[in-house]
Amino acid sequence: MQLVDNNTFLRRLEKLFEATKDKGTVWLTHKRLTYEGGDAVMHNEDESNKEYLCLVRVTDGKKTQFSTHVKSADLMKFHAAYGSLLKASFTTLRKRDKKREKQRAEQAARRKQRMAEPVVIKGPKRGNGRKKKQRQVKAALKLEAAKERAAKREEAKTKQAPRGAVCT
Repeated sequence: MQLVDNNTFLRRLEKLFEATKDKGTVWLTHKRLTYEGGDAVMHNEDESNKEYLCLVRVTDGKKTQFSTHVKSADLMKFHAAYGSLLKASFTTLRKRDKKREKQRAEQAARRKQRMAEPVVIKGPKRGNGRKKKQRQVKAALKLEAAKERAAKREEAKTKQAPRGAVCT
């Protein structure tokens, strides 16, 4: 990983975006740089005067890898230039297929609605229409099983700990 200054980093990042414009991927990583190499302690009184840098890394997953250190005093200026570069380079991103998402949401709503509607069983026990009644009974049993599975799923979701919760 090659360490460069902030301006060189931005120029090389712009060239990398140009190179991967038609096809390719660029990974960007931001993190707080620690001096010891371990986990950073955020509120330690003896290190309150120590200034931590922001480490920004870029890779295309193959051979191009470079990074820069940004001082906290220069962070706003760097992020302004970095943000404008990202906005200019993200024009080649594909838009989400909202039509397919809408279609899936509509299908899920129809499934929920069908589960809420009861299956009406009518017809003679014997004779004409007997097979139709048997299909209705089978559909009612299938619907009840689906309702039970959905209830179990909902119960399992409510029992799960919410994300970000601390387990002791």
